[in-house]
Amino acid sequence: MEQKSAFDTFELNLPPAILGFLKETSSWTYFLSILGFIGIGLMLLFGIFFSVAMGLMPGGNPYEAMGMNMNMSFFGWIYVAMALVYFFPVLYLFNFSRKMKSALASNNSDDLTAAFSNLKSHYKFLGIFTIAIVSLYLLIFIGALFTGLM
Repeated sequence: MEQKSAFDTFELNLPPAILGFLKETSSWTYFLSILGFIGIGLMLLFGIFFSVAMGLMPGGNPYEAMGMNMNMSFFGWIYVAMALVYFFPVLYLFNFSRKMKSALASNNSDDLTAAFSNLKSHYKFLGIFTIAIVSLYLLIFIGALFTGLM
């Protein structure tokens, strides 16, 4: 006869205080994810509007007299790219809150596992993104030092 571990028969047997913390956390993460989606939508709208407005502006480039010969609509597309990058952590946060609410309502350990998997993905994405941005800042700083010394 095969012996089952405590993990095989796990059901949401958590203390009421922890269940309350998880319920409150899922409510706040849901609120923050909805605000994140609204922010992404506004960033997309602003980026597209700015790109079109700068493309249609008479004279094209207001900085041309200063020697900057570039298409100004490029800056609007930076907002679109930032919105696309920002979409993934917000989606992970939204999925965490949705799965956590489902797990708490139905005592479902599979939903609890999926919720924490989404939370892990959210923080992993933010961690990798932070490392990339700090590395970029470091490279810019080193580049500025070298160009300043020459």
